Amino acid sequence: MSETQLFEAVDTYINSLFAADDAVLNRAVERARRAGLPEIQVSPGQGKLIYLLAKMIGARRVLEVGTLGGYSTVWLGRALPEDGELLTIELEPDHAAIARETIKDAGLQARCEVIEGKALDEMRALEPSFDLVFLDANKDGYPAYLKQAKRLLRPGGLIVADNVVREGAVLDPSKVDPNAIGAAAFNQALASDADLEAIVLQQVGIKGHDGLAIARVKD
Repeated sequence: MSETQLFEAVDTYINSLFAADDAVLNRAVERARRAGLPEIQVSPGQGKLIYLLAKMIGARRVLEVGTLGGYSTVWLGRALPEDGELLTIELEPDHAAIARETIKDAGLQARCEVIEGKALDEMRALEPSFDLVFLDANKDGYPAYLKQAKRLLRPGGLIVADNVVREGAVLDPSKVDPNAIGAAAFNQALASDADLEAIVLQQVGIKGHDGLAIARVKD
């Protein structure tokens, strides 16, 4: 067994124990696949992690930037109380339509709303009061999204950002790879921001080699 196969096998093992098959989530993946959406949603284990983070801070209002087909939206929506609210921003109308189907299938219409538009514009139009912001959109926009996420979060709130290692490309981001450049700039901004305490978790497994950033707004 190669090292890559081992990482994938362990990831599958972890998922089988802590993020077992779920009919709604399985249908979400299949619905997105049939619609031709890129298969870049978080893994089951990553979904469980963001769910737990939202639960642990008692999140009532969550903002997601980058909806895709709604897979991570379901994980986050399930973490909220009955009267909680999740806003998720998606640029592509076709993706937003698929996400709305998935949200309905999950029975989360009362607490999850898909907003169509450019992420930065929509974030600027929102008022502060969020408990958690999950970034999973275009990485070249992450530094600008970070500024808005800070503005929107309460003290003690969390910023969680996916895909911030880029298979190690952040070590020497190429000028022709805007995603690696954006992720590296985002990581540097997290590390140097006196208002945040943060870490990047390097991850390997069925989604390849990447990382998840977690930052807390200081009280």
